[in-house]
Amino acid sequence: MTRELLPTATPARTRAAMLGLLRPHRALAWAGFAVMVVATSVGLLTQPLLGHIVDLVTGRRPAGTLTAPVVLLALVAAAQGVTTALGMSLVSKLGETVLAELRERFVERALLLPLDRLEKAGSGDLTARVTQDVSRVAEAVRHALPELARSGLAILLTLGALAVLDWRFLVAVLLAVPVQAHTARWYTSRATPLYAKERIAAGAQQQQLLDSIGGAATVRAYRLEDRHTGRVTERSRAAVDLTLRGVRLVLGFYSRLHVGEYLGLAAVLVAGFVLVRDDSVSIGTATAAALYFHSLFGPINTALVLLDDAQSAAAGLARLVGVVDEPAPRAPQEPAPEETGTVPVVTLTGVGHAYTPGRPVLHDVDLVLRPKERVALVGASGAGKTTLARLIAGIHRPASGRIDIGGAEPVESGRTVALVTQEVHVFAGPLTDNLRLARPDATDGELREALERVGALGWAEALPDGLETVVGDGGHRLTPDRAQQLALARLVLADPPVAVLDEATAEAGSAGAQVLEKAADRALDGRTALIVAHRLSQAASADRVVVLEHGRVAESGTHDELRAAGGPYAALWRAWSENRSTDG
Repeated sequence: MTRELLPTATPARTRAAMLGLLRPHRALAWAGFAVMVVATSVGLLTQPLLGHIVDLVTGRRPAGTLTAPVVLLALVAAAQGVTTALGMSLVSKLGETVLAELRERFVERALLLPLDRLEKAGSGDLTARVTQDVSRVAEAVRHALPELARSGLAILLTLGALAVLDWRFLVAVLLAVPVQAHTARWYTSRATPLYAKERIAAGAQQQQLLDSIGGAATVRAYRLEDRHTGRVTERSRAAVDLTLRGVRLVLGFYSRLHVGEYLGLAAVLVAGFVLVRDDSVSIGTATAAALYFHSLFGPINTALVLLDDAQSAAAGLARLVGVVDEPAPRAPQEPAPEETGTVPVVTLTGVGHAYTPGRPVLHDVDLVLRPKERVALVGASGAGKTTLARLIAGIHRPASGRIDIGGAEPVESGRTVALVTQEVHVFAGPLTDNLRLARPDATDGELREALERVGALGWAEALPDGLETVVGDGGHRLTPDRAQQLALARLVLADPPVAVLDEATAEAGSAGAQVLEKAADRALDGRTALIVAHRLSQAASADRVVVLEHGRVAESGTHDELRAAGGPYAALWRAWSENRSTDG
């Protein structure tokens, strides 16, 4: 299946997003910049002091004259150390603050993404962004950003110091700039697309691992181990190949940098020799110039090497901003005051849907769910039952036709519709927190009432710490039927007027089926309900049964009417009843 990956922001949009995050912290940014300028400026006094010492030595001055410059060197080192530490801490604080805000926005928007959008992208794409991309950006913020700021200031101020010594030293140093600029341009033009491809390949690799591991039972059942191992190997090999391409790119980058360093140092030494010979500068000044250029090796190499981290982080940052920029779902439409407490009519008109163009799953479905009516949706596997349930719940939008719930589309209906599926997640934490996901302001009494309504209060209070027992990963494990009762209790707390149950009792074995069906009946009391029936006993107790065949409504009526009609539902009922008798 072709994945529609989540968007990646353009470089211009990424820069704009970062400026927007930095804008509220301008004072902190300027403070960090000012302190770093002071630290770098103080450090630039080292080379002239060393040059002065050289002049004193070559001039055969008394040893006592060295005391003052040596003491000044010690003071310079101490002052530079203190101011550098303060400046780096301010820059790091700025980076961590901005990173935290970006992460919060990313998580907030990722949680609001429509489920169908996530399904099209695949969980691997989002997982790679949450883990690898966030880690790359965090690493850059914690290490690359402070070092890059310090190195950039050191380069600019050192070039200025060279010009103060003698403008010809600056000219000599600038001979290396074309080589270094060409190296940086050569590298960045190749690194940006390469790292973007590497991130996509990592997402594809994670997606394949999730698919293969998540479906391990099916893979083993159909003896598809070799095929899935081959797919994992193929995705992994693609990711490794891109990583190796990145290594070769970095090696070429370093080799070109060394050429620039050689040219620049040679030019400074030649200029110093000529100027000293002509008595234009002293040996100490020439020494200071050479030391200045030598001191540029570190900042220049650091700045250019950090381009590697910066390019990788920029690729990850663009992927994070791409998710942050995803349009937010429309705000829930609150019911009008006169409609409060009413149960809306659900109307489907000519609804069709296709996950893949040209391969429709539903065709021109017309259906009306009357207020407080319970409609069972039955049909063979692949008939489109789950698709129809998700359309009504607003998870997907119909490709054609329209769905109205009380005059609004499902995506606009806010808390009007709730969906409960057979796949229930129990979050790690107290049982009360799991329940309050549906209604954060629910009191303890309301939690108990909801549990009592679905027949779960007895076992909940019998847990080691009662309703405060930690459940989920690392805590008390709930059985599938108890987890489903928890989901139904959430439904009671959310209290939507329309509920969709997509095989919500399928996880229970025969022993727990009656308990769950009874819990579902109580949870649906007073609501309009669409029940994708896993067991036809649910259809028998529904107000109306709708039969889907090949994405179309084949029959609609009460259980007794459809049995008497002798159509598809009668055949399904007969097969299901015979199967139950055989099992018995």
